[in-house]
Parts: sequence; structure tokens; C-alpha cells
Amino acid sequence: MYAALALLAAVSVVPFLWMLATSFKHGQDIYTKVPNLLPLDRKTGEWAATLGNYDYVLNVGGLGGAFVNSVWVCAVLVPAKLLIDALAAYAFARIPFPGRDRLFVIMLGGMMVPAITLLVPRIHVTQSLGMFDTGWGLIVPNIASVLDIFLMRQFFLSLPAELEEAALIDGAGRMRIFWTIVLPLSKPVLAVVTITSFLYHWNDLVWPLLVTNDPELYTLPLALQQLVASPDGGRAYYIMAGATLAVLPVIGVLLVFQRRILQGIAFTGLKG
Repeated sequence: MYAALALLAAVSVVPFLWMLATSFKHGQDIYTKVPNLLPLDRKTGEWAATLGNYDYVLNVGGLGGAFVNSVWVCAVLVPAKLLIDALAAYAFARIPFPGRDRLFVIMLGGMMVPAITLLVPRIHVTQSLGMFDTGWGLIVPNIASVLDIFLMRQFFLSLPAELEEAALIDGAGRMRIFWTIVLPLSKPVLAVVTITSFLYHWNDLVWPLLVTNDPELYTLPLALQQLVASPDGGRAYYIMAGATLAVLPVIGVLLVFQRRILQGIAFTGLKG
């Protein structure tokens, strides 16, 4: 078992190490007869790492501004999305209202529709609201997720109903119960939704590609795609430097919060 896991880990890690090493190499040191993961001079074999590739992609390739845009979009979108999804999930889980269950089933049925078929109406709505080619066009159309609502609803259903009943008897309203009782007890699922939303929107290429024409609004995946297509930026050492910048925040988040992700996924499947 351990040998198989070690082999799978090597298959996953070696491409990343190659990407990282290539991002520090000079152009003439990339293609060698004997593959080398270290940034060494192909003639002398001495250490020859360079930061020039990162300087190029950040300043000339436009990835510096795109990095800031991605951070801004995720910093605004993820908390807003978390709040709206949590409110909707709490209503579906705990607040009885006419047609609640039917509405929830209809909403889940929308998940069966391929996301690609919804791009045209989403773009039309974005244009009608005057948000096309703006920063808000990257945020508002993505501010709710049916999957996240479903996950949080399942978790809220697993919380003891007696806590809410006692709070209602003491005169607490629904919003106070939501803020002071439900949310503090829901940290595992909130962590999962926050992390998965961050990873998805950090890596999203399709939506920014469709709703932005201004290079000043490009997010990191879109700027990286433009870098690959450019004549000078399409060199392996520039591409690997840009890819490293794009993937390091994702790896950091996964390493720090991986236990929260597994714990939250396990809890969201429990009920009663």
C-alpha cells in the first residue's frame, strides 16, 4: 500500500518540481540530453538559477496586475457568496414556508443543466445590468451556488433542533439564531465552502474570458493564457514562472486547510 502511494505521489509531484525548476532556468538550460530538475548551467553544471523569468511575467507579461485582480475578486466574491449561500441554506433547512421543498427540488434540478449551456443567458443578463467588462461582472453573476447551498443545508439539518427551539422560547429571532447559534456550530462546512469557492474562482478561466475585454481587468488564469499565446511570453521558462505564481496560493491553501476540507465533507453527509 505504501509503495503504491509513494508511486502515485511521485507521479503527482515530479511535474510540479519540473515546473518549479524550469521557472528558474535560463532558456539555453531547459532542453538537455539528460533531464535535470535543478536549474544548472548545461555546460558547466554549476548552479545558474535566475529570477528574470518572474520579473518578465510580472512586469512585461502583465501577471502582476492580474494577480492583484484575482486576489480582489476572491476577497470580495468568496465572503459574499458564503453569506448568501448560508442564508439560503438555513431557510431551506430550518424555516418552514409554502413550497419550500418543491423550490429546493427545482433548484437541485438546475444542477442537471450543463453549465456551458447557461453561459449565453448569463452573459445577456450581465450586459443588461451594465456589468459587462467591469470588475462587478466577475463577481455578481457568481455570487450564489446551488451546490454550496445543498452542502450547507445538509449540515444545518444535522444540528440539534432543540438549540433553536430553546432560543425561540427565549425570544430570539431567526437572524439572531442564525448569527449566534447556527454559524458558530457550522465551522467545518463553512470552511469547506470557503476553500472550494476560493479554489474554483481563483482558477476560473472561462467566465473572465467571456465578460472582460480590458487587459486591466484580467485575472491570473486569463493573463496566463494570454502570456502563452504571445510570441515572446510563449517560451517554456516564462510559462512555468507564470504557472508557478498561479498555483502556489492554491497549494498553500490546500496544505493549511486540508483537514478542514475532509472534516467538512464528512460532516455534510450526516443527518439526524
